[in-house]
Amino acid sequence: MKITEIRAKSILSKSQVFDYALNPYVGCAHACTYCYARFMKRFTGHMEKWGEFVDVKVNAPELLIEEVKKKRVGGVWISGVCDPYQPAEKRYGLTRRCLEILVESGWPVTIQTKSPLVLRDIEILKKSEEAEVGFTITTADERIRKIFEPGAPPVKERLKALAVLHSEGIKTFAMIAPILPGAEGLVSELKGKVDYVMVDRLNYHYADWVYRKYGMEWAKEDRFFQEKGEELKRGFEEEGIPCEVLF
Repeated sequence: MKITEIRAKSILSKSQVFDYALNPYVGCAHACTYCYARFMKRFTGHMEKWGEFVDVKVNAPELLIEEVKKKRVGGVWISGVCDPYQPAEKRYGLTRRCLEILVESGWPVTIQTKSPLVLRDIEILKKSEEAEVGFTITTADERIRKIFEPGAPPVKERLKALAVLHSEGIKTFAMIAPILPGAEGLVSELKGKVDYVMVDRLNYHYADWVYRKYGMEWAKEDRFFQEKGEELKRGFEEEGIPCEVLF
C-alpha cells in the first residue's frame, strides 16, 4: 500500500446525491472490484492498481473549519469516492475530526462505509439529531464477499456494527449496491438493525473480468438485477423495513 500525505485545496465538494460530499482520502484499501471510484485514477495520475494507494488529505479538518463558516448549511455525505473509515483512518483520524466539526456546527451528516471502525465515533454521532450511518453490504455470502471485496471487512462484522449503532439510537441504513449473488440472505440478517434499505444494480463494467473468471456472468444480466431487486424489496417490506430500489 502506497500512502501519500497531500494538502487539498478544498474539502466540501458538490454532490449529486446530497448537498455536499466530503472525502478525506483519495483511493481506498478495500479494493472492491466493482467500485465506480476507480475513475479517479484518470485524474490523479496514480499508476498503482486500485486498492494499492491512498492519498491522505492531512489538512482536511482545517479546511472544513473555514468552509462551514462560509458555505450554506447542507447535508454532507461522508464518503462518495472513498471509504472514510478505511484502515488509514485508524492512524490519521481525519474522518473523526471532520465529523466533530460538522456535528458541532449543526450540519446534517450521512456516513457510508464498510468498516466497523465507525463504532469508535459513536459518542460524536449521538450528539447529532441529524446523523445517520449506512453500511454497504452487497451479499450475505462471505465467499462472494471475498471475491468482489477482497480488502473490505467481513459481512458479519458490518452486520454487528449496524446492530450496535441501531441499538444506540443512531439512524442506520444498508446499501445493497451492487446486488451480488447471495444478497437475498440479507433480508433476515438486517432485521432489527436498520431503519431502511436501498438497493441498486451493477452500473459499471470494472468487475466484468471477475464475473467471467468465476462463471457468474448470469449475475450481471438485467434479468438477475430485476428479479433480485423485486425479491429484496418484497422481503424487506414484509419485515416492515422500507426499501427503495434505485433502478
